[in-house]
Amino acid sequence: MSRIGRKIIAIPPKVEVSVSNQVVSVKGPLGQLQWQLKQGISVASSGGNVQVNREGNAPETRAMHGLVRAELNNMIDGVTKGYEKTLEMTGVGYKAQLQGQNLQLSVGYNQPVSFTVPKGIDVKIDKQTIILLKGIDKRLVGQTAANVRAIKPPDVYKQKGIRYSGEVLRKKEGKTGK
Repeated sequence: MSRIGRKIIAIPPKVEVSVSNQVVSVKGPLGQLQWQLKQGISVASSGGNVQVNREGNAPETRAMHGLVRAELNNMIDGVTKGYEKTLEMTGVGYKAQLQGQNLQLSVGYNQPVSFTVPKGIDVKIDKQTIILLKGIDKRLVGQTAANVRAIKPPDVYKQKGIRYSGEVLRKKEGKTGK
């Protein structure tokens, strides 16, 4: 048995977990999320707890057991607390602006880069160089942060670019003139 898959998930107050037709729905104060279950995985909700079970020992089923439990736990945390990622822009003239659902980034290219923010993500900009992404879906928040960072990854020589808050970069030494 998967160590993670065996753990029981406690359902906090104000959160509802329902299962119908291999679809798990989690509804809470911040919103609602759904997860499609694979064959061989079942979810039982009773008495304020959620238990993930599997039918057999096929490698794919064993792999999905822990994944489904982790996803359900993330969904429950998401609808109660939410998730957020902070990105920092470092560089002369680098700035971000929010125009409707588009994020305009001036990051050293000859034209500003336009990034369409996906539905379910709230964006706040502080001091034109700090981007705060919030949402209830952990995967979506993380993937959106990775996509924004990929527009201008941090340079290892000059330390310019978009990086996660608290990310430590090792600065490389440039060419030595011998």
